[in-house]
Amino acid sequence: IQQVFKQLFYMINAIALNNLLLRKDVCSWSTGMQLRFNISQLEEWLHGKNLQQSGAAQTLEPLIQAAQLLQLKKKTSEDAEAICSLCTSLTTQQIVKILNLYTPVNEFEERVTVAFIRNIQKQLQERNDPPQLLLDFKHTFPVLFPFNPSAITMDSIHLPASLNLDFLKKV
Repeated sequence: IQQVFKQLFYMINAIALNNLLLRKDVCSWSTGMQLRFNISQLEEWLHGKNLQQSGAAQTLEPLIQAAQLLQLKKKTSEDAEAICSLCTSLTTQQIVKILNLYTPVNEFEERVTVAFIRNIQKQLQERNDPPQLLLDFKHTFPVLFPFNPSAITMDSIHLPASLNLDFLKKV
């Protein structure tokens, strides 16, 4: 059950983040607030179902950071440093794309300046990020089956002749 929810939450993360990276109309402060609220509801649900150890919440980390990126101030070099230290699960390309797509919804917000984006790129240039922008939502985690040793010893197993396993010999 834990592995199923980890996979499901990864798919939610990948699809939501990819939509954020492809749609200019959703890159705003209010979307960041809405995303963060919805993610906290998912985290509470996991906690209520005793699934916090499943790793499902960790798969949402890139989406959480993207939501926080939408909510942060984006003006000074201190803001740039905060973004660089906060967004460790996002690639440089994803951070820059979100900043480029950021669209102010009301008159209190401002567009992100080109100088600010270049500052971010300069600070993140030493990262060895993969060149991909979008997440692979078809990625599947390996299924892990717990090992439960049997109480039956190999010496006590009797192989019936009807199975035609004459090539097997007891040693």
